Amino acid sequence: MAAGGFHSSNQMAGGGGGGEVEERSSNHRGAGAGAGAGGGGESRVPEIRKDSVQNRWVIFSPARSRRPSDFKSKSSTSSGNPPDPHSQNCPFCLGNEHLCAPEIFRVHPSHSAHWKLRVIQNLYPALSRDNLPVQPEQVDDESSSKTSSSSSKIGNNKVAGFGFHDVVIEAPFHSLQLLDLSPAEIGDVLLAYKKRILQLRSYHSIQYVQVFKNHGASAGASLSHSHSQIIALPVVPTAVSARIDCMKQYFEQTGKCNLCEVRVDDLLIDESAHFISIVPFAATFPFEIWIIPRDHSSHFHEVDNEKAVDLGGLLKLLLRKISSQLNDPPYNMMIHTTPFHINPSCLTYTHWFLQIVPQLTIVGGFEVGTGCHINPIFPEDAAKVLREVQL
Repeated sequence: MAAGGFHSSNQMAGGGGGGEVEERSSNHRGAGAGAGAGGGGESRVPEIRKDSVQNRWVIFSPARSRRPSDFKSKSSTSSGNPPDPHSQNCPFCLGNEHLCAPEIFRVHPSHSAHWKLRVIQNLYPALSRDNLPVQPEQVDDESSSKTSSSSSKIGNNKVAGFGFHDVVIEAPFHSLQLLDLSPAEIGDVLLAYKKRILQLRSYHSIQYVQVFKNHGASAGASLSHSHSQIIALPVVPTAVSARIDCMKQYFEQTGKCNLCEVRVDDLLIDESAHFISIVPFAATFPFEIWIIPRDHSSHFHEVDNEKAVDLGGLLKLLLRKISSQLNDPPYNMMIHTTPFHINPSCLTYTHWFLQIVPQLTIVGGFEVGTGCHINPIFPEDAAKVLREVQL
């Protein structure tokens, strides 16, 4: 499925078609003109940056776009019609619980008998929760990137497709999106993630849990009712191992955690009591956002009630900003945490964070072939645009 909402009428050369964009302005100017977003001055030349957290190179090529402030999603997730608070055919709406897979737990508001959010099994799971291994796989505590005996074998490998695939229904009404909820209500969603992660941790074979949200059809959402998903895996994904290895290398060279030391100055968007939000130095995608805990924390499930509400307020603000500035784009939201079975010494340099990726570009052959993405917007310019959004 194509990930992006931009489809340029002028096909851009290079990159196998990667990073093609459509801009609304007819004024052809470099995206990085001057130090500010869309300001005057000489155009900036392309630059290649290394993402020291996720171990990837990113090409910043402002000649492939116009002004950062001109970016708008063509495939807005808003229909333009008045929102319907209840859809008769939507399985996630209040009253349609019988259309869903079995419930795991629900959260009730104090003043109502109706549920506030529900966590249910996915009706079409990627993994089978019934395919429990007879014997748990052995954990190798000597390495942060090798978590089971099967993962270290040479050649083609396979393990049983055991795991969990759950859905978090974030609100009972069809018209409500995550950004419409209050900070406390978003905090309840985050705490539901935490509760389910702690439940899944009791299964020894589960190595890693990925929490993610797909907003909009082109971002992977099959239903428009606001929801997110949780997949618990019996292996540690390669990208997760690579991230932890990068954090380890940084720590071995500096004695510090790279996210505790992250540069914020002109990359900062907003901040709260316990979190900061930035456009990362080597952002893979235009207007990509990271929300990082101020205090060192390896596991997302360590978040407490106060920090969950605080994070809920900052997340709400950022979702409103990208909705306003980018025309309610499809987006993906992911929580990058630390695997369960990890050497305690690794906790000194592993640091969880939340990532938001608005789907504004199309991944092409160059990106797929090299793993090196082309971003037409310099992170400093994207951060300035988001910082200055007036709500």
